[in-house]
Amino acid sequence: MPKLTPESWMARALTLARRGLYTTDPNPRVGCVLVKNRRLVGEGFHVRAGEPHAEIHALRAAGDDASGATAYVTLEPCSHQGRTGPCARALIEAGVKKVVAAMQDPNPQVGGRGFAMLREAGVEVECGLLEKEARALNPGFIARMSRGRPYVRLKMAMSLDGRTAMRSGESQWITGPSARTEVQRLRARSSAVISGVESIIFDNSRLTVRAEQLQLEDAKAIARRQPLRVVVDSRLRLPLAAACLREPGRTLVATCSREGKRRQRLEAAGAEVLVLRSGDEGRVDLDALLAYLAGEEQVNEVLLETGATLAGAMLDAGLVDEIQLFMAPTLLGGNARPLFALPGLERMAQQRPLDIDDIRAIGRDWRIIARPAAISRKP
Repeated sequence: MPKLTPESWMARALTLARRGLYTTDPNPRVGCVLVKNRRLVGEGFHVRAGEPHAEIHALRAAGDDASGATAYVTLEPCSHQGRTGPCARALIEAGVKKVVAAMQDPNPQVGGRGFAMLREAGVEVECGLLEKEARALNPGFIARMSRGRPYVRLKMAMSLDGRTAMRSGESQWITGPSARTEVQRLRARSSAVISGVESIIFDNSRLTVRAEQLQLEDAKAIARRQPLRVVVDSRLRLPLAAACLREPGRTLVATCSREGKRRQRLEAAGAEVLVLRSGDEGRVDLDALLAYLAGEEQVNEVLLETGATLAGAMLDAGLVDEIQLFMAPTLLGGNARPLFALPGLERMAQQRPLDIDDIRAIGRDWRIIARPAAISRKP
């Protein structure tokens, strides 16, 4: 039983919300706890889109005890009718006397309306308890709602001397099985996985979530929701026999090529081809790609798994929010491929500083989580 403080009840709601880490997409992960007379009377979390929200699960668990209770919820209760009814209205009708929310809905079109509905009905409202922790749980939903693009997490694996592959392109495997399990979990929580066509050509990556590598209790159910696979392929060079075209789920090829026959062959092989405007050097405009993913595909979190060129281009454009770097205790030598291709860096004054959030051992490897220093600490 947690300590009987508002912080502990909200911490419990956050713990519940994390149970939806791999399943709620494109909705946010939300948990709710109902407390009455210093006693837990109901709790719940949002499992998946189209199903009841966290507040509804908690109200059902509480039954008549919801009347006069305080609701601790990790996100402002919704006020609109979607695939489910407004949670703010359900809390009012159940007789909840107070709502404590960790954060306001980040959607500027609706944020604050749930609170207003509650206050108009005489429900006391507080907001901001453990807000930092709540924001960390939903970086992609916040990014999509507030700035119209997904949260981009760049995953790279390197040797101790900063190399990602041999000169030939051979790269499997630099890191060990524990690190690969972590990468599978990153894929599973993501709405989309982006790679460059060069990486697909060299590694023939499937870009899928594989249940046997997740090492989670409900791995098979999690793996049924495959993230959207996105291949950045400016000139439509993706091989028709690429493994990613034969896997369950969708493969979207983002290009700026207008070559019709090649497009038709890729579509016949199972790809969806998205033609975007060209950016620098005739390559796919990466800003336009992320805007499309956020708007048309409702993508919250992107996992960028690619080589030095696309990784460097995304970093150079300021489109990377987080870097997860897995470092193996091995050496590949000076002829091997570098981590990033960052153009125009000639002097120390031009270096790209990073903020380190976490460093820890993952099996025999090390994982470094960092953020470009110029990016705001709030997603």
